[in-house]
Amino acid sequence: MHTPGSSVSGYALLLIVQVVFIIVFGVCTDYAKEVLPPKNETVSAEPAEESSLRKYPHFQDIHVMIFAGFAFLMTFLKRYGFSASGLNLLVASLVIQWAIIMRGCYEMEDGIIPISLGNLIGADIAAAAVLISMGAVLGRTTPMQLLIMGIIEIAIFAGNEYLQLELVKAVDVGGSITVHAFGAYFGLAVSFMLRPAKQSAKTGPLECSSYSSDLSAMIGTIFLWIFWPSFNSALVDGADQERAIINTYLSLAGATVTTFVMSALVAHEHKFDMVHVQNSTLAGGVAVGSICNLMIHPFGALIVGVTAGVISVLGYRFLTPALMSSVRISDTCGVHNLHGMPAILSAIFSSIYASLATEETYGSSLVTIFPAMQAPHKLENPLHYVVGGYGRSGAKQAVFQLMAIGLTLVIAVVGGLITGLILKSPSVRVLEEVELHKDDVFWETPSEEPTMSSTSEPPPQQEGTPH
Repeated sequence: MHTPGSSVSGYALLLIVQVVFIIVFGVCTDYAKEVLPPKNETVSAEPAEESSLRKYPHFQDIHVMIFAGFAFLMTFLKRYGFSASGLNLLVASLVIQWAIIMRGCYEMEDGIIPISLGNLIGADIAAAAVLISMGAVLGRTTPMQLLIMGIIEIAIFAGNEYLQLELVKAVDVGGSITVHAFGAYFGLAVSFMLRPAKQSAKTGPLECSSYSSDLSAMIGTIFLWIFWPSFNSALVDGADQERAIINTYLSLAGATVTTFVMSALVAHEHKFDMVHVQNSTLAGGVAVGSICNLMIHPFGALIVGVTAGVISVLGYRFLTPALMSSVRISDTCGVHNLHGMPAILSAIFSSIYASLATEETYGSSLVTIFPAMQAPHKLENPLHYVVGGYGRSGAKQAVFQLMAIGLTLVIAVVGGLITGLILKSPSVRVLEEVELHKDDVFWETPSEEPTMSSTSEPPPQQEGTPH
């Protein structure tokens, strides 16, 4: 009997998980100090409110990306719109709670996780990694499999994030290394474990789009495109934040123009391919993530975006079909091309720009942007352990940037393989081939019988190419 995957017992287990989260929040969390009412009535709370609420517009933007942008982007499958948007809401709502707990384990104060607006932003960003992984297996998992994957992934994600940002001291403001690369390769590893039998390794009959579903997905692209500068700049302030916004904006613009050009060059019949436009136009936001707050110059941001657009379109045109035919890895949304390869590109660029970083260029902000470059004798907390120590040169920081992406890929792939094994275990329901990419397996769907008069002929359905 498929206990956690069955329609009744699985959802009962989900309710138990929610109850456990309530208990954990009750025992282990509290409002952060800046959120609590001031105990001294003579002290004005205005400074604390300003420091917290100035991040709220960024939180709103990231929230829209998670719950609207990702949801609509994944509705391109012609019979999977309910699941793509609905399960996006369910999975994200569960994992943001779990992310607050898991990330909070590394931020505890006297055994209590302090909850502030910053925690919510971090939880949304962590949820993005799970939704990226969801894109790799979209239409080929049950809701319970997705939720199990999300719970396991967040636990590994939180540990990897702490390792790279706090111990390795990698620079990754926009999350290209810790979010995009991790989510993409975790999802691809899960997809590898769930890959179909050799004789079934082909695109399914419903693994394609329609005119209306592609239009719906394009709405998600526009949401993500507009709000991506907030995603990349939410974790920094001042001049760093403004540079992050400028560089992300220009990189996205460069990637978009390049995507249209490359799509017309390599697509069938040399026409624009909606798959490329929906996804590769966003690759610039990923590729600039790790360097968005650095002094890369506006023309550097455009170069990064153009490069990301080229490799993303080529990935959709040639690499995704090759992965399916050679190793039977089905990447439904093409997360390798939108998130994986551009994230690796971002890590490489971060290594290059770190090697060029000097105090002459960055002034006093050098040790703020690259904390491990600070001289050991100037540390406020000399007991804080950092891999490789402090006082790094630019060249040494460059090596640690590459180390961060290397470790992230290893952790993501190993974690994804183990998760995939769990998802295909006998106790978890696995979809049959005839159930793939269909809403009506888990949703009550409206009747699709024609409502027009019997004398009129229905208009022909125009269907797009498989993603």
